[in-house]
Amino acid sequence: MSVWFEEAGTGRAVVLLHSTAADARMWDEVWEPLAARFRVIRLDFRGYGRSPLVADKPYSNAGDVADLLDRLGVATAAVVGSSGGGRVALELATVRPDLVSELVLIAAAAGLPPSPELAAFGDEEDRLLEAGDVTGAAELNARTWLGPDADERAHAKLVEMQRNAFEIQLAADPEPEVTRPEVDLTAITAPALVVIGGQDLADFATTGRHLVAEMPSATLLELPWAGHLPAMERPAEIATLLIDRLG
Repeated sequence: MSVWFEEAGTGRAVVLLHSTAADARMWDEVWEPLAARFRVIRLDFRGYGRSPLVADKPYSNAGDVADLLDRLGVATAAVVGSSGGGRVALELATVRPDLVSELVLIAAAAGLPPSPELAAFGDEEDRLLEAGDVTGAAELNARTWLGPDADERAHAKLVEMQRNAFEIQLAADPEPEVTRPEVDLTAITAPALVVIGGQDLADFATTGRHLVAEMPSATLLELPWAGHLPAMERPAEIATLLIDRLG
């Protein structure tokens, strides 16, 4: 297994799964408050941050998370997933429900058809990457995914993380095959808090309500101030929210 990870603290295990517009550094500002209360673990998915995009066979991000928890001797954990990391959390809860005691899904992706606005974002990202403008594509992501409360440092950090991920992924030759386990929302019985942002693209409010409608033990929390990445926009508030929820 070729994923970078970090752990700190003691007590209940809490796993942080990053957005696919970022890497594990998106949790930097919540890391210390959480580590003071929990055994907190974060990783970079393959092709992000400090994890190379290499594999000798098809792999899944959920499988990598499960392998890491097994390796660390974690029998069960609360899993916090942001955006694409939320999708990975759902996959993990489907294929290894024994590992997931609770879910916090922040602007999670769930494979619903994109709105015209989200499709237009994807088309523009593709255009910039095909033109070789990796920095422009990274800046597009920062403008799209960070809400109005994000400061300049958060913008610069997201651009850096996304640009780094693009560079790793574009350089991979050959690019390994990543699989995505099917998710059965109705079979996920772990308690789940589904968080949506009032300043995010409408797709993710739709997704959040879909998750709550389908999952047996899910509740919805809307943060009116939040964009797509509230852990980078108001990290102190998100740290408090997680401690209150999981403590």
